[in-house]
Amino acid sequence: MWTGLFVDLFERTHETLHELLPDLDAEELAWRPGPEANPIGWICWHALRVQDDHLAHLAGRSQVWQEHEGSDPSWVEIFAQPYPAEAIGYGHTSEEVAAFSADSARLLGYADAVHARTLEVIDQLAGDDLQRIVDRRWDPPVTLGVRLVSVVNDVTQHVGQAAYLVGLLASR
Repeated sequence: MWTGLFVDLFERTHETLHELLPDLDAEELAWRPGPEANPIGWICWHALRVQDDHLAHLAGRSQVWQEHEGSDPSWVEIFAQPYPAEAIGYGHTSEEVAAFSADSARLLGYADAVHARTLEVIDQLAGDDLQRIVDRRWDPPVTLGVRLVSVVNDVTQHVGQAAYLVGLLASR
C-alpha cells in the first residue's frame, strides 16, 4: 500500500538524524558557517517542528511539541526556547535562530516522539485519504497526499542541510 512508501521516507530521515546528532555537543549544534547561516541544531529542530505541526494538522490532533504525558513536561517546556509555543521556525530572523540552544539528547528525544506520532498518523490513513482536501487556502486546494509529499520534501532538504553542515564542521 502507498502508506509504506511514506513510512520508508520518514524512516530514512529519522535514521539520518540518529546518525548525525549523537556525537555533537551544544557548541557544535549551534555552529554557524556564516553570520546569517542556520546552525545544525536549529535546522533539525525546525524540520521536526514542521513535521510535527503538519502531521498533527492532517490527523486533527495536537502537536507532540505541546502535549503533556501525565506529569511529564511538554517538549515546549523541555526545550525552553524563547519562542511562542506554536513557533516552527518559519520566518525566524537571524537573531531568533541564534537564540536557539539544545543538546543532541533533547533533539533526538523530540525526533523519536515526532517519528512515533508520524507512524501512527500514517498507519491510520486509508486508500482514498490521499485525495482528501486539507487546505483550501491554495488554488488548487491542497490534498493530504500533496501535503505529505511537501512535508517529506521539506524534512529531507533540512536533514540534508544538517548533514552538509556536519561535514563542514568536521573539516574545519
